[in-house]
Amino acid sequence: MDLNLFLLALMDGTSYAALLFLVALGLTLIFGVMQIINVAHGSLYAWGGYFAATLGLAIANFALPAWLALPALFVAAIVIGGLLGTVLEFALLRRILDKDPILQLLVTFAAFMVLEDLQRLIWGVQPVFVSEVVNQLGTLDVAGVTYTRYQLLVIPSVALVAFFGLRWFLGSTATGRQVTAVTHNREVATAMGVNTHRVTWLTIALGGVLGALGGALASPTTSFTPGIGADMMVLSFAVVATAGLGQIGGAALAALMIGM
Repeated sequence: MDLNLFLLALMDGTSYAALLFLVALGLTLIFGVMQIINVAHGSLYAWGGYFAATLGLAIANFALPAWLALPALFVAAIVIGGLLGTVLEFALLRRILDKDPILQLLVTFAAFMVLEDLQRLIWGVQPVFVSEVVNQLGTLDVAGVTYTRYQLLVIPSVALVAFFGLRWFLGSTATGRQVTAVTHNREVATAMGVNTHRVTWLTIALGGVLGALGGALASPTTSFTPGIGADMMVLSFAVVATAGLGQIGGAALAALMIGM
């Protein structure tokens, strides 16, 4: 294989693995606390990307400062992930917590289909794409290969911050230790005074933000069309299945392998 082609594949794989890891991280976090495989999680990726692209286009249309395009990606992820995650938790997931796993899959798949249809109603079926952030940051040369700074530096950096930030949160904060306790044994954690409803809501919201963040960061480099959430859902399932549900470190390695 040509060296330039190898380097290009390596950079492409790293960038895509970082996006895949963010989505899979949210999925495995939700499963660890609720023991529910949330099929609707793929829609959060799509909604995060669509909303981030919408904010990017609004910034351009209203002639707002161009530097707002990058922060807008994170704002989109927090708004969409937090909002949809909260709605799913209160309206759906807490009601099927103790149900049969097959029923949980069917219900979350139904939620995925509803969110997909709402997505079509709001954004239509035409591709949605905005590349202002990529253009602003420009490119750099790596051993003769030209690649965008956004994909090579920003996306992997965000994934690393999410990985180490989540590990620190779970291991070094009181709330994080409560999340870990609920993950190990919900009944015992409840008996010890942990507010499991609060922990569950926080986990779903945080997992939703991570899923939406993957979509938001992908929006400057990917044309979002109907069905893109399903594609990412399949790959994120592959990551968590390879790593083991609930395994954060394994998810990072599996995402890198699948991304490559």
